[in-house]
Amino acid sequence: MMVTRLRQFGLLLFSMLICGVAFFQMFERTTGGFPHNYLWMLAFIGALFLTSWGLLLRFQPYANQAIMCCVMVLTGTGVMMIARIDQDLNTSVAFKQLLWLSIALVLANLLVIFMKDYRVLRRFSYVSMVIGLVLLLSPMLPVVGSEQYGARIWVKIPGLGSFQPSEFAKLFLAFFFASYLYDHRDQLAVGGKKVLGLQLPRIKDLGPIIVVWVVSMGVLVVQHDLGTSLMFFAMFVSMLYVATGRTSWIVIGFIAFAVGAFAAANIFSHVGARVDAWLHPFDSAQYNKEYGGSYQLVTGIFGLASGGLMGTGLGQGHPSLTPIANSDYIYAALGEELGLTGLMAILMLYLLIIAAGMITAMKIKDGFGKLLASGLVFTMAFQVFTVVGGITLVIPLTGLTLPYMAAGGSSLIANYMLAALLVVISNSANKPESDIDSDTFQYEAMQALRARKQSRASRSVASAQSDAQSQAVSQAATQDVPQVAVPAAMQQSQATEIISAEMPVAGMPITPPAPPSNVFGASDMPSTPSPSGNTSEGSQA
Repeated sequence: MMVTRLRQFGLLLFSMLICGVAFFQMFERTTGGFPHNYLWMLAFIGALFLTSWGLLLRFQPYANQAIMCCVMVLTGTGVMMIARIDQDLNTSVAFKQLLWLSIALVLANLLVIFMKDYRVLRRFSYVSMVIGLVLLLSPMLPVVGSEQYGARIWVKIPGLGSFQPSEFAKLFLAFFFASYLYDHRDQLAVGGKKVLGLQLPRIKDLGPIIVVWVVSMGVLVVQHDLGTSLMFFAMFVSMLYVATGRTSWIVIGFIAFAVGAFAAANIFSHVGARVDAWLHPFDSAQYNKEYGGSYQLVTGIFGLASGGLMGTGLGQGHPSLTPIANSDYIYAALGEELGLTGLMAILMLYLLIIAAGMITAMKIKDGFGKLLASGLVFTMAFQVFTVVGGITLVIPLTGLTLPYMAAGGSSLIANYMLAALLVVISNSANKPESDIDSDTFQYEAMQALRARKQSRASRSVASAQSDAQSQAVSQAATQDVPQVAVPAAMQQSQATEIISAEMPVAGMPITPPAPPSNVFGASDMPSTPSPSGNTSEGSQA
């Protein structure tokens, strides 16, 4: 155990070293020195991460701490690039991001301390559904709702600024989906008719997926948010597949969303504009369009191309030329200064978190934990895919932010809570079973009880056979017939009859009747010599 703790602590220190070297190199190349405000703030953040490590050892001793180390490297790299862009734009977004990071770490630590058992979330499944839907639809309120960049997904709070409630809604809806699918997995797993070799679900079981599809399409129509609607629908379909194991749900979900997206692209102009910019990014009409064009896409692609294999180096590129480079396009900014090698390292860190979450989902024995862990991990994986795919022209832009790296307090806090939940679930998955609770002990105990019952039954049958044989001998003697050997089959039959007759008073000894005084016949009596040496009366006769 001590070796494991030292290895975990060494991994944490190595992650902090990577982030410190990246900040030092970037500030030395851009400002010629390390700003004191960043120095003290980064030291405070490092102390919070060390505190998180200690709290995990105390309250979640079997948790997978590699998750938090990967999260720390991703966050440090993202804040470093945001600070790099601040040097060109003369802004202070990175320092605010560090403040949000400290709040996210405190909330994650509180979750680690007080959530002893994640299964408590199952008690509040419908409450989570209500909270998730309220958060998802809150940007439509007339006073607090705000529209930015063509999408109405923001809520303004006086004195605090604006935040994106859909980031928190994904957590609450994941709680509800996991609880609902765990309770109804048997009904949803029942198949209906087969079409082209694919087992389709029953018509009455299509209700949940239809409801989620309608809600997703409603978010797309009302809020103009393609990314959020796609993320929620994909999360539900993936958890549905995990709960039932039926490929037909994946096919139905893909067809349903493809139909909805095609209809939205032809009906709503903002969706159609993103599709056109994706299909024809280098067209002059799309590039010069004032709103909804491909200028941001093309600039990001040029930034990735200028980075090449190894990148231009920290502080030596021009990431600020891309619009919203510190948020939506931070992946392109990193690609310019870190190159393809740096981007592959970033994707590898995401892959390690996803792999750790999937291994946790496979190891945990609780069905609710399996669904919750897989749902949270797939949500993060899908968000990374949509962001990276949109920047690299694999799919249209969705407007989602890159987890742990993009600027934004709501996204950072929500994703840190997601990582803390994965850590809590991994503690339950890796916890060694006690000897009494283990499957091996229960199996051996069951085998011992079964052998004991069989031994008692064998002794009862043997005792009954012995009593039956004694009774048969007594009856033969009573009938004045010579004692003969009773066949084994007859003994077994008589023993069975006696056991059945004596069942109400099982366990009482069976006493054979006493033999009569004259057991043998006169002719069978042995001769005894007389005192005079003659034979008995029989001989004299």
